[in-house]
Amino acid sequence: MTANRLSRILIVDDDPGHLTTLKTITRSWGYAVETADDGDRAVERVTTDPFDLVLMDVRMAKMGGIEALEQIRSYNPSIPVIIMTAYSSVESAVDALKAGAYDYLIKPLDFEVLKLTLERAREHAGLKAENELLKRKLRADPDTPNIIGKSAAMRALLEMLAMTAPSEATVLVNGESGTGKELIARSLHVNSPRKDQPLVIVNCAAITETLLESELFGHEKGAFTGADRRREGKFMQADRGTIFLDEIAETTPTMQAKLLRVLQQKEIQRVGGEAVIPVDVRIVAATNRDLEVEVAEGRFREDLFYRLNVMPLNVPPLRERLDDIPLLADYFLKRYAEKNRKPVKGFTPLSMDMLLKYDWPGNVRELENAVERAVILLTGDHITEKQLPLNIVRKYPELDRSGASASPPPDGTRSLEEIEREAITATLQATDGNKSEAARRLGITRKTLHNKLKSYGIG
Repeated sequence: MTANRLSRILIVDDDPGHLTTLKTITRSWGYAVETADDGDRAVERVTTDPFDLVLMDVRMAKMGGIEALEQIRSYNPSIPVIIMTAYSSVESAVDALKAGAYDYLIKPLDFEVLKLTLERAREHAGLKAENELLKRKLRADPDTPNIIGKSAAMRALLEMLAMTAPSEATVLVNGESGTGKELIARSLHVNSPRKDQPLVIVNCAAITETLLESELFGHEKGAFTGADRRREGKFMQADRGTIFLDEIAETTPTMQAKLLRVLQQKEIQRVGGEAVIPVDVRIVAATNRDLEVEVAEGRFREDLFYRLNVMPLNVPPLRERLDDIPLLADYFLKRYAEKNRKPVKGFTPLSMDMLLKYDWPGNVRELENAVERAVILLTGDHITEKQLPLNIVRKYPELDRSGASASPPPDGTRSLEEIEREAITATLQATDGNKSEAARRLGITRKTLHNKLKSYGIG
């Protein structure tokens, strides 16, 4: 790979011959190369000149590579530093990684490996700079939702989000259930000029048509039985702010026609009222359905679809952003470890591998529930497969279809049925016997929980 611009690299080595060789070959790869013959000189150069990469020997006469690495990172931790060490001094490489080195190479150098390592380090630095730019675009507001992800799909979404948020455009957020569409809507609002005004959230699927009209537009006193006073609707509550219409595809054609009028005319009418009331609201809608299919099959108004689809944002399912699973799992682990006052250190390699190989039909919400459940059940300091839901464990390729290990289990290993029973019992204890909450944390339906308890002879 050749850099689009000449990436500046500082090569540090007190062996003149080796330094000259490295300078010649890295220049042939398209790098702008500077050199230093000792660690102290390297630190001085980094503090006076901008460099994209540092390639540095570990053993030098005046200041060694580890000490120089620590000082460089203290000055600018974003510069990737690659340490070179002799084969007999691999322990130095471990020290370098602990001190924050990007990577290490063993002398004598394999130049193909060197080339690939430099390219990876340059790409790493570029992604880091890109993420910082996105963070600056998505302003550091204490109310800004914590959107976690480094995958290509999430970087593309964040870039579109950063460009869309400051505008007044209507936004349609597309994504499967559990992907975090509400989080995107909150971020759009917080990073918009309307951020000091209300964000009003309405779940269109949770309200019947007759109640939804009153909920959105308000009603006059006496408009229907029980309307004993005038009530302002969600659009009035969101005036000068943002309204988030979640599950917009669940609305009826009649309601869709009324929403279209709001988008076109910027005005509403209360139920039972005749007055036309102007509103200044930015609309963000979301759906887990394909609205183009819904339009083609006559279930969603085409004109409303085009009004909503001014700026579409597509939230990727978790199975398409596997790189983000460790980040998300660690984030949820820290949250629920603190909430439950448990000193959890992390995941075992096997449990993390299981998380990475599961297909996550419930997306990020399912992952969050799985981690919360694991923290509740944990008695040690690392999450193991024993705390993970059985639907995740059973899909692990190294287990046979019955859920037993493909190789003979060691003495003392419990069956998955025993683990399941223990998990259910512990979760019920943690929720004070609340079966609905226990089922939610276990990632199963209340009916499934009831059937399992019955099979165990537990009321």
